[in-house]
Amino acid sequence: MVVSDNSFIFACVNHALVVELVDTPDLGSGAARRVSSSLIRRTMKVKILIIGSGPAGYTAAIYASRSGLSPVLFEGSQPGGQLTQTTEIENFPGYPDGITGDELMDDLRRQAERLGTDIRAGVVTKVEFARDSASCHRVTIDDSEVIETQTLIISTGASAKYLGIADEKKYAGLGVSACATCDGFFYRKKDVAVVGGGDTACEEAQYLASLCNKVYMIVRRDVLRASDAMQQKVRNTDNIEILWKSQVRGLYGEDGVEGAIVETDGQTSKLAISGLFLAIGHHPNSELFRPELECDNEGYIIVKHPTTATNIPGVFACGDVADPIYRQAISAAGSGCHAAMDAKRYLDSL
Repeated sequence: MVVSDNSFIFACVNHALVVELVDTPDLGSGAARRVSSSLIRRTMKVKILIIGSGPAGYTAAIYASRSGLSPVLFEGSQPGGQLTQTTEIENFPGYPDGITGDELMDDLRRQAERLGTDIRAGVVTKVEFARDSASCHRVTIDDSEVIETQTLIISTGASAKYLGIADEKKYAGLGVSACATCDGFFYRKKDVAVVGGGDTACEEAQYLASLCNKVYMIVRRDVLRASDAMQQKVRNTDNIEILWKSQVRGLYGEDGVEGAIVETDGQTSKLAISGLFLAIGHHPNSELFRPELECDNEGYIIVKHPTTATNIPGVFACGDVADPIYRQAISAAGSGCHAAMDAKRYLDSL
C-alpha cells in the first residue's frame, strides 16, 4: 500500500483500486490517520466492464474470462435479466428436456464465475464515455463506486411493454407472456389472445395460429397498424379472429389464466383463453447511455455490423438492447460472444 497526500493505492490481484479523499480537511501528522468513510470515493481500474447479466452479459463474461481479461460484471436491478421471468425454456440448445429461466441463468452465472468473472451486485447510475483510446470510460455504481475501464460491454437488454393492469404481474409465467416464440409451444391446441395491432402483433398471431386452436387479436383501434402484407396474412388465417376497439381490463383463473375480461365499445365480457400474449412493443434499456451513444428512433443502440462496436471507441453493445428484430436468448448469447471478441481485438490494438 502506498500512502500519498490525497490517495491510497491498493495493489489487487487483477485490478488497481484507487481510494480518493474528497474535500479532505487537514488530517495533520502522526502515526495514524483516521478518515471518515463519507469522505472516500473508491475508483477501480479494469480492462473490461460488462453491464447486465442476461444471456448476452454472461456469455460476454465467459469469453472475456477465457481470454484472460479478468472481466467485472454488474448484474443490475434484475439479475439474470428477463429470462428469469420465464417458467420453462425449450428452445435453448443443450437442454433436451427443457430448463427454467432461473436455472439457465444460474448455469451461465456459475460458468462465468468458475472461469474468473468478478460478478457483483449493483446498478450503474452514471457513465462518462472516453472520447479516445488513451482515456478510460468512467462508470459509477450506485452513485458511489467508480470503475475506470478500457472497454465497456453494454448488455442491459430490453423490457417488454405491459398494459399496466395488476393481473399481469399476478399471472406472469402462468399464462401471461411477451414472447410467442418463447412460450407459444406450451399452448398447443389451446385458445389464446394477442394484444396489439402492429407488425409484431400480427407476426405473433401468425406464429401462434400454427400451434393453437384459436387466436384472438385484441386491437384497441378499429384498424391494424401493421403493413398491408401482414394484415392480409392475418385476415387469410382461418383461426385468427380480430376483436376491434377492444381492451383487456383484467384476467381470471385459479392456477393460471383461464380467461380475460375484455371491454369493447364500453361493454365488458369474458373471453375464455389459456394464454395472453402482449405484443405492444419493447423498450430498450439504453436511456443511461444517450445521447452519447447513437441509437435508432426506438432507442436501440446502433452497432457497426457485423461487429458489436458502437460509435464510441472501446464501447460495445450486445443482446436485446441492440437487437430490435430477434430478441431471443440464443441470439443474445451469440452477440455476447461477439462483443467479448470485439473487445479483446480492440485491447490488442492499443
